[in-house]
Amino acid sequence: MARLSSVLDVHDLPLAELCAARLDGELMRIGDGWCPVDEPDLPSLRAAIVAPGLPAPFIVERRSAAWVHGALPAPPVAPECCVPHASRVSTRSLPRAMVLREVAITSDEIAEVGGIRCTTLDRTVYDLVRDAEPAPDAVRIVAALLALDAGAEGRVRARMEHSRRMPHKSAALRRLGDAAVFAASQPSLTR
Repeated sequence: MARLSSVLDVHDLPLAELCAARLDGELMRIGDGWCPVDEPDLPSLRAAIVAPGLPAPFIVERRSAAWVHGALPAPPVAPECCVPHASRVSTRSLPRAMVLREVAITSDEIAEVGGIRCTTLDRTVYDLVRDAEPAPDAVRIVAALLALDAGAEGRVRARMEHSRRMPHKSAALRRLGDAAVFAASQPSLTR
């Protein structure tokens, strides 16, 4: 018998069966997907939930990438993705509503998580602090990412300080500093 994937949708089972399994306590709904309640909460599962059927040039980024990395308790309502400037994509066939940007990105800023392309933790921090109109919880999200990798703040700060022409550079550095202070003030979950 073939095994179903860890993330299910109405293409795998009818909606009535998915809802019944949820009521029976066998499945839980996360974002647009359904997964078994005993499925380990791993980045690969979160990537599959946030980006089911995502076309090849698309990359999960910003708040969606923060969720994949474990810095958010739930995925954003609309997945946030980007494509490299060099890619030519059609937005007509997008699977659902999503926020899509065209960006300059290098291959070392992309990680493959469970077969889904996602920005690295450093690139995710970099993108979140550089937003011209950041999300109200951007500093808290960046702080959670910095708590996952203590060296990320220094690497991202060095990159921004060495950039010659970066819009909103001073605001981005201020947000990064605020996030570092917030991350340092939070009690460790492992102590």
